[in-house]
Amino acid sequence: MTDIEEITQKLREFTQERDWDQFHNGKDLAIALSIEANELLESFLWKAPEEAKPEKIREELADVLNYAFQMADKYNLDIKEIMLEKLRKNAEKYPVEKARGNAKKYSEL
Repeated sequence: MTDIEEITQKLREFTQERDWDQFHNGKDLAIALSIEANELLESFLWKAPEEAKPEKIREELADVLNYAFQMADKYNLDIKEIMLEKLRKNAEKYPVEKARGNAKKYSEL
């Protein structure tokens, strides 16, 4: 069993034991993911990046990842596959020779 499969299985067990699958439809998972991402952002609000507390970042990032893994599971998406595919697409949009050291969007390169 891969690490991703183990995490996904543990998340499934956690939600099934609590009968929470009824609440974990795609829409609500997307909303929860967005809320948790905003809580992660809150860790940096009114601070220099280095002032953010690593423990708070750790907690909120775990919440973000939990909902992302649950959404992938809900739609039978292979996390490794979709991540590598997106990385490949981004490599095409942001070729090294144009994007290196540049924060512009691909359409502006």
